[in-house]
Amino acid sequence: MFFDPLYFVFALPPLLLGLWAQFKVKSAFKKYSQVPTQSGINGALAARRLLERGGLGQVGVEPTHGMLSDHYDPRTKTLRLSEEVYNLPSIASVGIAAHEAGHALQDKTGYFPLQIRSAMVPAVSIGSNLGPILFMIGLFMHGALGSSLAWAGVILFAGTALFAVVTLPVEFDASRRAKELLVSQGIVSQVEMKGVNAVLDAAALTYVAAAAQAISQLLYYLMVMNRRDD
Repeated sequence: MFFDPLYFVFALPPLLLGLWAQFKVKSAFKKYSQVPTQSGINGALAARRLLERGGLGQVGVEPTHGMLSDHYDPRTKTLRLSEEVYNLPSIASVGIAAHEAGHALQDKTGYFPLQIRSAMVPAVSIGSNLGPILFMIGLFMHGALGSSLAWAGVILFAGTALFAVVTLPVEFDASRRAKELLVSQGIVSQVEMKGVNAVLDAAALTYVAAAAQAISQLLYYLMVMNRRDD
């Protein structure tokens, strides 16, 4: 099982895509973190302006540790930006801050894919870890109990793959909102949007890679179970 060469047929392409996506996002962020905004607005101010214009003045904006650890927490209605994004008046900073503000706007309008993703978080946090464990244990066991455990692992991990797929429209829509708002609110010019597009499009590729990895792993599990049942 551990040396099944067919596993690499499923795992290698999305793994390479993921490595390429990580390279692209880090490269774009590094490049456009060094390009200042003509307006002089940093990530924190950009996020605050977009939130207030969207009627979300009550949403908090605060710094957090870790590179590219930016996220919006719908539970506490807080937008957390990595320190570099929070402080620097760069093209990369305002692009990422606007993207996270886009999630807050999704939350306000009840954007359905975001609601689905948020509801899935508790189950996925369990299934992403427990699913592969049950699958492996089930494979090493004989009889009906082993098959039942393995299939339970597959089903749990299927939730992880579904979560990754549901994440795609959430992230794409947040970037679309960010790009529109940055120009309409005068935070960046049309010329500066080249850098914003490079950063946000590279970030979107990481989510595509994550979905591809989850789906390919699920397909491998299903293939193994099909062979076992045969």
